[in-house]
Amino acid sequence: MDTRPIGIFDSGIGGLTVVKEVMKILPGEDIYYFGDTARVPYGNKSPETITKFSFQNTRFLIDKDVKAIVIACNTASAFSIDSVKDNFSIPVLGVIEPGAYAAARETKSGKIGIIGTEGTIASRAYEKAIKKLLPNAEILGCPCPLFVPLVEEGWAGSKVSYLVAEEYLEPLKRAGVDTLVMGCTHYPLLKKVVRDVMGPDVALINPAEETAIDLMKVLAQHNLQSELKDRSHYKYYVSDNPDKFSKVGGNFLNKEVFNIDKIDIERY
Repeated sequence: MDTRPIGIFDSGIGGLTVVKEVMKILPGEDIYYFGDTARVPYGNKSPETITKFSFQNTRFLIDKDVKAIVIACNTASAFSIDSVKDNFSIPVLGVIEPGAYAAARETKSGKIGIIGTEGTIASRAYEKAIKKLLPNAEILGCPCPLFVPLVEEGWAGSKVSYLVAEEYLEPLKRAGVDTLVMGCTHYPLLKKVVRDVMGPDVALINPAEETAIDLMKVLAQHNLQSELKDRSHYKYYVSDNPDKFSKVGGNFLNKEVFNIDKIDIERY
């Protein structure tokens, strides 16, 4: 048994969708979350800068004595997970491979759509991961940059979100994809909108949920489970604007977000 916390980091608030799934699947585990709100978004940064940020975030969480780290940011997972794994001895998971595996598992036609930030789509990380599992898969990636601000403004179910979703998702509908990966941590909050636009026959993949399941397996493999079902402690750290994080974060977790500290990530 290992009662140390799990460390999770993201470029901002979106990684709380991963936190939510980990809370659900591993209720006895403590979680330390870092949101790099001073440097968000990562999607318009160079791979070198993203990797630098990921190293700093990892060092910060290791300094807090976490037992495993989840890179909850799709962009950071796409560009830096291999380097993080190579340079730190702690178990490290990203969100790309779990999402890709689930997409390969669910598709029947081999036609798979990926939606995400411009950085994630440009990286082709999901495409490459899926192709390793299904070499003949037909994959179409569509960046959906307006989805993030819609979620953070609390407009996830608004008429505007439906209009934007219809515009973004039309090429995927026209291509006849039968599986769609929601390749950004904000997107699970738009699941109903995406479902309504794509129709009930398209399988929607939430990498946050798949990552939490993989984390459970990794903890078991390394004998790192806490197994303290009667208590859990959640601590949040940000690099800027804790008040906004608390306000918007509540929409992601469906409960009040408190116990937030602002830290200087440049020290790490």
